[in-house]
Amino acid sequence: MEEINIERHVLVPEHIKLTKEEKEELLKKFNISFKQIPSILKSDKALKNFDVKHGDIIKIIRNSPVIGKSIAYRGVKE
Repeated sequence: MEEINIERHVLVPEHIKLTKEEKEELLKKFNISFKQIPSILKSDKALKNFDVKHGDIIKIIRNSPVIGKSIAYRGVKE
């Protein structure tokens, strides 16, 4: 059976790791702490090719038929 490349699958939205500066700006903009962001596990298959560690933030961009693009943020947890 052929292995599926999950990073290129049509149902997997785009994932982008925020830089340290982008992370600080995001937390400041929304006046929140890292603990208040929904989490994503470091072992998530969508993060397979990312060099992520606990505390990083991932920006997820989904295509939406209603609003065009939907952006969500997830904090990387062990």
